[in-house]
Amino acid sequence: MNKFAYKVIIITGASSGIGRALALELAKVQARIVLAARSEDDLREIAVRCREKGARALVVPTDVAEKEQCRHLVEKTIEEYGQIDILVNNAGISMWAYFEEFEDLDRFDEMMQVNYMGAVYCTKFALPYLKKSKGLIVAVSSLAGKTGVPTRSGYSASKHAMVGFFESIRVELMDSGVDVSLVYPGFVATEIRKRAFGEDGAPLGVSPIQE
Repeated sequence: MNKFAYKVIIITGASSGIGRALALELAKVQARIVLAARSEDDLREIAVRCREKGARALVVPTDVAEKEQCRHLVEKTIEEYGQIDILVNNAGISMWAYFEEFEDLDRFDEMMQVNYMGAVYCTKFALPYLKKSKGLIVAVSSLAGKTGVPTRSGYSASKHAMVGFFESIRVELMDSGVDVSLVYPGFVATEIRKRAFGEDGAPLGVSPIQE
């Protein structure tokens, strides 16, 4: 973990789950963390815990589905720290229903905007600064980004799109000094399944599996 000491690290989806856990781990080595998610109250609670561990933590409430909010996230990071070393594209939303029973197809648009376009937006705006620092882009995909999974058709499609994008720019950036890392978690005990869309398009509220 010492290689991350004092690095400026943006984490999207930092209010819970993998993003939250990552922020708290990085805080142990005094990383300079930027916490981004929609829930400002949750971000502020995590920022306090990060600072208690000796890290600096900047809270930037961000809906990654909104392009200008992603631009603002990068601008606030540069204003505060003057550089970006690592961008962790972690924000995501999911679903848990068979496609033929899924009623609200607008949720498919939403999954694509958050899981795919949100990562595209953040990467686009952060890239000039990552090239200066010869930094790292992390894309948190899923095993569903490697193969289709029943009840997750929209989620899986958005993660496949994410993978195709980052595998492409990894090649484009090969001589730039910027590395691209794709991560494929399996089942993780997070809030994402409780917030996943059910067949009526509403969040489930509880996880359908025992993590």
